[in-house]
Amino acid sequence: MIRIFRHYISRAYLWLLVIEFYVFFNAMYLGNALRFLSVTSWYTEQSITASSFVFSGVMTLSCAGMGLYRRSLSLQDYNLLARTCASFSIAGMAIAFFYYFYPVWRVGPGVLAYSIVLAFLGIMLTRYLFYKFANMDHFKTRVLVVGSGQQAEKIAAINDLFIHRGFNVVGFVALSGEDSVVDKDKLICLSKGLSNISQEYNIDEIVVAPDDDLKEIPLDDLLDCKMSGVRVMNLIGFYEREQGLLSLDNMKPQWLIYCGGFAQGGLRSWEKRSFDLLASLMLFAVAWPFMLITALAIFLESGLKGPILYRQVRVGENNKNFEVLKFRSMTTDAEKNGAQWAQPGDSRITRVGRIIRKTRIDELPQLFNVLKGEMSFVGPRPERPEFVKGFNERIPFYRERHRVKPGITGWAQLCYPYGANEYDTIQKLQYDLYYVKNYSLFLDMSIMLNTVEVVLWGRGAR
Repeated sequence: MIRIFRHYISRAYLWLLVIEFYVFFNAMYLGNALRFLSVTSWYTEQSITASSFVFSGVMTLSCAGMGLYRRSLSLQDYNLLARTCASFSIAGMAIAFFYYFYPVWRVGPGVLAYSIVLAFLGIMLTRYLFYKFANMDHFKTRVLVVGSGQQAEKIAAINDLFIHRGFNVVGFVALSGEDSVVDKDKLICLSKGLSNISQEYNIDEIVVAPDDDLKEIPLDDLLDCKMSGVRVMNLIGFYEREQGLLSLDNMKPQWLIYCGGFAQGGLRSWEKRSFDLLASLMLFAVAWPFMLITALAIFLESGLKGPILYRQVRVGENNKNFEVLKFRSMTTDAEKNGAQWAQPGDSRITRVGRIIRKTRIDELPQLFNVLKGEMSFVGPRPERPEFVKGFNERIPFYRERHRVKPGITGWAQLCYPYGANEYDTIQKLQYDLYYVKNYSLFLDMSIMLNTVEVVLWGRGAR
């Protein structure tokens, strides 16, 4: 993993992106050669080079938008063929749109068809080789875990969630007086000394994972390993890097006080506000016909029985309440029994509501909240005061998510499905805190790009 503007990126997937960009670039070149195999091409070297850059750039962005370069994609969500077909369809429309405005770089349908077929074959071959070789033990970080309890066992299970497994847990060192629950075949006796163990097992990284902070940690041995070039990490740093979250189970106020990140104000605020305005105006320019059709559909379904827009009080930045705008997707008496989460197959949702919630069109009026400065384009989702009051009392560090403006989309929405209870709220909070700690314009743009996948796949919608 490497860190770009405080956000962790998988080194393997970054290389995959570069390689597939090259594959797409050459697909256009080869497509041109195949199209004009028996005759002289009427495209100059300069024009086909420019067209190849456009083609590879759009194809790569589209694949990124469908999550094909996201390491946190789980086995359950992964479907290479479907995601590739969807990304190619989006890219095809985007390329056609681009050619319409810049005809000087346009290529004929024959060349484009050959290029798309070659690009598809190229990405399938590249992915086959990537998952075959990238998951070889030789290319994985060798990790030694100091601890053998519940926390250590969780580390061993992280890799099971992902397609690409970036590390191998070589073994566990049991601490004195600790109840071991890990695989006994992987227990390593501490009496050998951590430095000797690291050399014997060719360890790249040590993760300190005690169940109890009061357990005696071999600090001198850890320092010796650190000075010998072995990376030493605590649980919070490990989860932050590997899962893109801040682990609440291991977080203490002292850590929050001394850790880096969580920068607010100054140039950051100006930068984010400028980005919000630009992104909102661009999305509105594209989305206004869908908003108009949605408003008409709601009116035709409900007539004068209910409003088209739904206003609801939410908690914003610095715990200030505001009214969030959404297209009404539920019946007018949906909350006659008080505030409650939407459930699968919720009978309160209207027919139009099911469609606009699935496609996230119901969220589009929040663009006006962004323009007013009440929300950001990217940030933690705003929650209702009725829920926030209880969460502040029961969930540690929950109030810290309100240090920034809430967003239309966010890191938690990308990494975790719809939250329908307090357990889900705790899980999403860990991703929200990661976002607040590591915000950058780069992270915002990455989240926006990958939100395409959330919308098209309908992840987390109810």
